[in-house]
Amino acid sequence: MKKIVLILFLFLPGIAPVLQAQVENAPSEGISDEQLFRTGVRELADDSFGGRKPLTRYEDLTVNYIADKFKTLGLQPVNGSYFQEVPMLSVKTNVKGNVVTMKGKKGAARFRMMDDMVLWTLHAEEKLKVSKAELVFVGFGINAPEYEWNDYEGIDVKGKIAVMLVNDPGFYDDSLFRGKNYMTYYGRWTYKYEEAGRQGAAGALIIHETAAAAYGWSVVRNGRANNILCLNSPTGNKERVSLQGWITGEAAQKLFDVAGKSLDDALAAAKQKGFKSFPLGVTTTIETNNDIRIASSRNVAGVLPGSDLKDEYIVYSAHWDHLGIDAPIDGDSIYNGADDNASGVAALFVIANKFRQLPEPPRRSILFLSVTGEESGLLGSEYYVEHPLFPLVKTVVNLNMDAYGDKLRTSEVRASGGGLSKDIDRYVVEAAAAQGKPARFSTTNPGGGFFRSDHFNFAKAGVPVVLAAGANPLPPKAPEGMLWGGKSAYHQPADEYRESWDVSGSLEDIYLYYGIGLRLANDGYFPKWDDATYKAARDEQK
Repeated sequence: MKKIVLILFLFLPGIAPVLQAQVENAPSEGISDEQLFRTGVRELADDSFGGRKPLTRYEDLTVNYIADKFKTLGLQPVNGSYFQEVPMLSVKTNVKGNVVTMKGKKGAARFRMMDDMVLWTLHAEEKLKVSKAELVFVGFGINAPEYEWNDYEGIDVKGKIAVMLVNDPGFYDDSLFRGKNYMTYYGRWTYKYEEAGRQGAAGALIIHETAAAAYGWSVVRNGRANNILCLNSPTGNKERVSLQGWITGEAAQKLFDVAGKSLDDALAAAKQKGFKSFPLGVTTTIETNNDIRIASSRNVAGVLPGSDLKDEYIVYSAHWDHLGIDAPIDGDSIYNGADDNASGVAALFVIANKFRQLPEPPRRSILFLSVTGEESGLLGSEYYVEHPLFPLVKTVVNLNMDAYGDKLRTSEVRASGGGLSKDIDRYVVEAAAAQGKPARFSTTNPGGGFFRSDHFNFAKAGVPVVLAAGANPLPPKAPEGMLWGGKSAYHQPADEYRESWDVSGSLEDIYLYYGIGLRLANDGYFPKWDDATYKAARDEQK
């Protein structure tokens, strides 16, 4: 392993003289950065951790391991504990008869669970019934004042089931929203269920289309085959829509057939500005028996106190959870999650150790946060920003680490969300330059990737985020993504740690984030948003 030296030059107007920080792969107390990283990944991804699924017996093993490591690295507990309790609900929804029948003026259609439709509830109720509910087609199910788009205008969906398209209108028309290559949050299924709940709907059903969703029906089906985890509110999630679900494109055609309406005409109209939602003239009764469990999962947090700006915080985060033990593939049923995301947690250990080795503590405090429930919908980070251990208005930035395993050294740094915060962009450019690399910024988001890891909850709450990593591997060039035997290891039992991993690029990415965080920890500057949505969220904190 070659040494990687990162020299950071701090030069913002009004900032004190240049601070140099040498970040090299030098042994500390008998262990190098590489050894610390590999050990963390190897141990967290071991079969004995059972795939680290929340609310299983493996959670205790996982969170205690991380807390012990934080303590060993000199991080202090917050309010006397390394744990933040996260109230969760586990639900397995069983639709009566495994079939839903819908009746319209052209007859009735039966839809089989998993094959034609998936339905679930996030209510803490053992039995749920939606009786004679009307179905309403609401286009994309979007209420976006800034785009002058409201699919709910002029129609009452209270107690009804809203049927809608995935993605947003820009996917089909570049002149709408932010265009085909940038899915806004309005295009995400999470938003659509949230908005249906705000509108008082009893159910929300999204029509699946592979290109617009950016994944096939198998991903939808498999993601809802077992118990679903969600945050549990004091009301037992009564404020959420009662039933959430997806329906295949073929099944949606059957639904419109029994309604006596043209699906093609409805889809074409929904993609036009000024679309008016309409009732389908179809009703259904759905009954479910639900296996529920109410319990707490845990985020793990440790803090390195700062000096003169100790009441301001840099937050490094990485989710600890993965998919647990599930259907076997090639005889292996443990979804170890080495890359996703034992590697991100191990990166926390390396960065914490780097900060601990500084001759003087940083001016600002550094919070290291390993969150639960990312794989179930960014749950731990959502709970954190709703119940922060330290005020969000005093939180300078979030640097989230997800999937850092088996990476070769790279020739450039690639960042997402370019232009959302020109301040953050500048920090990335200068940290990349310190590694001798150019920084390239993506202003596209075709599959909604910006919304699919824990940084997004911080951004949504107004905290600036960094989303950058090395790209374009140096020779010998590796294939894109982690591949074992020619197959993707993502969310598969094959995502296991191997001693053959090349982590030279992993360490470069870790050092990139360390450098950005170190600079922000010492220069006293608060990066600002340029994007109006996130800027407004930041302003609301004050």
